[in-house]
Formats: sequence, structure tokens, C-alpha cells
Amino acid sequence: MVSGLDHRRYWLDTMLRIGEPVLNALGERKLKERLPTEFHPDRARYACLEAFGRLVCGMAPWLESEGLQGEEEKRRARYAQLVLDGIDAATDPASPDYMNFAEEGQPLVDAAFLAHALVRAPRAIAGSLSEEVKERLKTELRRTRRTVPPKCNWLLFSAMAEAALHLLGDEDYDRMRIDLALHFHMEWYKGDGMYGDGRDFHWDYYNSFVIQPMLVDLISVYRQASLAYEEMAKVIMARAERYASVLEHMIAPDGTYPFIGRSIVYRFGAFQHLAQASLQHFLEDKISPAQVRCALTSVIRRIMEAPGTLDEEGWLTPGVYGRQPNLAERYISVGSLYLCSTVFLPLGLSPDDPFWIDPDAAWTSVKITAGENMNMDFALKEL
Repeated sequence: MVSGLDHRRYWLDTMLRIGEPVLNALGERKLKERLPTEFHPDRARYACLEAFGRLVCGMAPWLESEGLQGEEEKRRARYAQLVLDGIDAATDPASPDYMNFAEEGQPLVDAAFLAHALVRAPRAIAGSLSEEVKERLKTELRRTRRTVPPKCNWLLFSAMAEAALHLLGDEDYDRMRIDLALHFHMEWYKGDGMYGDGRDFHWDYYNSFVIQPMLVDLISVYRQASLAYEEMAKVIMARAERYASVLEHMIAPDGTYPFIGRSIVYRFGAFQHLAQASLQHFLEDKISPAQVRCALTSVIRRIMEAPGTLDEEGWLTPGVYGRQPNLAERYISVGSLYLCSTVFLPLGLSPDDPFWIDPDAAWTSVKITAGENMNMDFALKEL
């Protein structure tokens, strides 16, 4: 019988299988040389920071773990060093893999995912950088300020970059960018746990790719900065709990889910927010950690077992099940696809957490389709 710890081993092996080509190439300062750029070659100048920042954003809680034993701890220590070496290579102007933080537009997005990784791993990443590399990283994050974010989820990218600068000891970080992102998103709330991407509502997964995970982590860091933030945190977390339940309900018994809206080639990154709710223990009472583990394992297996999801060299290909390039928007490079790593956030939990050790449990759609007499679902009441 497969146990929750078997699931953990599968998750870890899968995350590292996805990440190894990126981190190994970067460790040799050959990421620009090896990362495939034939798909949307006009996006090649952004692809390395996309791949690195997005990958590490998902790996960060596992890298931050303490108390692991044996082989898993050896692997964690190795990959933590690879990430530190990667930041060194990415910020060294003399490096062949010096990354594009300076250009207006897209680099803000991917610097923000790297910044989010620092917020998620303040000890293992932010606190373990040498002073030289830390100063270089601060310089590169400041370069992203030349991009004026449009009034949409991009405000959160600027806010996350400033949060990382604050974490790195920059006393001149711009608190206003954080405040604007928080307050605008409060205005853009549409109801029942969902925010608009700007004033408009979009049927897609950007509430999970970006909006809710960044809102939750920003307000967690800054909630004690003012009474207004403390009140805002209560609202953000209530909405976050509801949206995590919605995501769990969307996973079908066979591990499929609705393929709707922009950026669906980020694959199981669509469930970042559900993964974060599990990591940070804010699932609603009606959703057990074990049923999330089983649901997400089903999603991950179905996608990873599709022929062509990885190419012959182990790089991700554009698509959901295998290589399906027509599903990818023009702004997507191979590097963009590494946002899928964010499904693995619960690896930051101890192996003895209920998420990993509780017996397998059916998730909501499995229970309903099996004829179980479930309680009805309820929309979130306005706070």
C-alpha cells in the first residue's frame, strides 16, 4: 500500500527531476547555453531569469526546512548550495549567466518570483548569501523599479521585490509599493474568494499563479506594521481559505481540472495557492490535508506521465499533457513553464506533518461521484 511518505518521496523526486537541468546548468554557468530557446526565440533574453526565479519560488520552503534526516537532508543541502551559487551567477556581470534584471517589463515579473523565494526561505537563501552576492542582488532588484507596473497583478511584483529588499537589509526599500499593491487588490475583490486582475475579472488561474499567494505572504510579513494591515490580514486570510477550497473542488476524480484562461501551460502551478494553504495550515476545516495530498498527487502524476512533458534532455516543454505549443501565449518561453514548481510547496512541511502521515483520503469530487452524502458547499460571506 502506498503511504503518505511514499507520496512525499515521489513529490521530491519529481521536483528535483524538473529542477535539475536548470540548477545543474546554472551551477556550471551554462544555463544560457543549454536552456532551449527555439520556442518563442524573441523571449530568449528573459528565459533564464524566468526559469531560475520561478523554479526556486517553488523549491524555497523545502530548502528552508530544518530537521530533515539522512538522504533527504543531503539532497536539501546540495540544492540549497546550487541555488546560492545560482544567485551568484545570475548577479555577477562577469558571468556568462548574468541575468536580465534591467530591461523594462518582463524582468520585473521574474525578479519578483525570485524575491518571493527569498521571502519563503529567509534563512536558507536570503540569510545564507555572502555579503558580496547580497549587495549585487540588491542592486539587481532595485533595477526593476524602472518598470512602472500597470494596474493589475503586476503591482504585486513590485511589492514583492521591495519585500525582498527589506529582508536583505535595504533600509530604503519602498514601502509605498507594498501598500499600493495591497490596497488596490482590496478594491479589486469580486466576491467568494476571488480577486479581479485589475478592475476586470478573468476566468483563469492568476489568483493562484500570483495574486493570492503573494497577498498572503506580503500581509503575513507586514501585518504588524499597522492596525489597518492587521484588519486587512483577517480579510485576506478568510478569502484565501475559501479560494483554496475552490481549487480543491476543481480537481476531478481522475486528476484532471478545468483548462481555462491564460497561461495554462504552467501546468500544476495552477494549484500553487492550494499548496500554500497546505504549507501554512490555512485549509478550511472541511478540507483535510490528506485529501489535498492525494488530489495533488493525482494531478502531478497524470501530467508527468504524459509523454513529451519533458524533452530528451529533461527540460519542460510547452503544454499541459506533453508538448502542446499551441496552448502557449506569445509571452511564454520555456523558462516561464517552471512556475509549475510551486505545487511542491508542502515539501516544506516536516515529514511527520499530518499532510504527509495521515492515511490516504478521497478528495471532494471523488466523494461526490462515489455517491457519498456530502454537505452542501457555501459561498464566502462578505466580511
